[in-house]
Amino acid sequence: MLYYLFDFLEQKFQFPGATLFQFLTFRASLAVILSSSFTLIYGRIIIRFLKNKQIGESVRDLGLAGQTEKTGTPTMGGIIIILGTLIPVLLLAQLDNIYILLLILTTLAMGLIGFIDDYIKIFKKNKEGLKGKFKVAGQILLGVFVGAVLYFHPEVTVKEELRVEAVAKTTNIQEVFSTAKKSTLTTIPLLKDNEFDYSDLISWISEDLKAYTWMVFIPIVVFIIVAVSNGANLTDGIDGLAAGSSAIMVLALGIFAWVSGNLIFSDYLNIMYIPKVGEVVIFVAAFSGALIGFLWFNTFPATIFMGDTGSLTIGGVIAVIALIVRKELLIPLLCGIFLIENLSVILQVGYFKYTRKKTGVGVRIFKMAPLHHHYQKIGLHESKIVTRFWIIGILLAVLSIVTLKIR
Repeated sequence: MLYYLFDFLEQKFQFPGATLFQFLTFRASLAVILSSSFTLIYGRIIIRFLKNKQIGESVRDLGLAGQTEKTGTPTMGGIIIILGTLIPVLLLAQLDNIYILLLILTTLAMGLIGFIDDYIKIFKKNKEGLKGKFKVAGQILLGVFVGAVLYFHPEVTVKEELRVEAVAKTTNIQEVFSTAKKSTLTTIPLLKDNEFDYSDLISWISEDLKAYTWMVFIPIVVFIIVAVSNGANLTDGIDGLAAGSSAIMVLALGIFAWVSGNLIFSDYLNIMYIPKVGEVVIFVAAFSGALIGFLWFNTFPATIFMGDTGSLTIGGVIAVIALIVRKELLIPLLCGIFLIENLSVILQVGYFKYTRKKTGVGVRIFKMAPLHHHYQKIGLHESKIVTRFWIIGILLAVLSIVTLKIR
């Protein structure tokens, strides 16, 4: 809203300083300040409100040290993250940008699914929350919608071969946009010719089937959103782990969005130029600011938990940003923390069932899954586990960024 206000003031009255709002870096900086300030100031008010309404966590006894002390800690803190993200975005972003609209919708949809889950746990006294099939169904519906928009919407385009010399000769940036085209290309990390077209997955049968690439693309989008959102949900098990790890991932994705939406840097790095994707930086700035502000209250000992309202939203947003900037194949590396948490549960359950079937006695690989609980069981303190996971997350984010240049 402020973006359009100052654009109007600049166009009509040449208002001093109004042009600042045309600069992505200025609006992104302002978004970080606004989001973190909101979460730090109003977070306390929301926590107090949740305490007064006795909206506290009912902790299951898993035999973990210090676990009983967390009983009654306010949950549904994801509301703080959602509000801390959306308010700066609504104020500072271009709201007619298809990517911003898609991310706002993702935030609201995943937040709603998580909120219903938390509501059932707290107010209906049902520790299981929303049934898994309904939760996954909601994620699938969102994935189908996101995939359809990314595939069919006319404004979702890329410029595959961009050269600065050609751009310098044009007097109208819209000429660059007009030569961009619909594409199902994505980026394969570490390869020199690192572009992969999803249409190749179906065209090997027949070139005539290229028109039906959406039948491959949309299920892939659905899988990514479901996997990453549930990975974030599993990671949210000890104080500060999910919020801190996610902030690292989101900041890395912000760098990808910035270089992919910048004419000069996309040419220098020889990557796809994605028109209008630079605006995603504003959302990333607001989202990371909200996560960092929330972390103030969520670090050990946490005074609030994000609940599924926050964890599902975080995972869904990270997945959609990765898809938008066409770095979804980097998710196993960038979101490695989510991946190992997911795999630890899959391996634990799978191996237990296999050994029970073979020998009659189930054997566990880890003392407890997800993986962070295994380390708690062997005696490591929560803070040490979280800090080490953050360090790993930073290294994975740096490696992901390095793939822009190493091929």
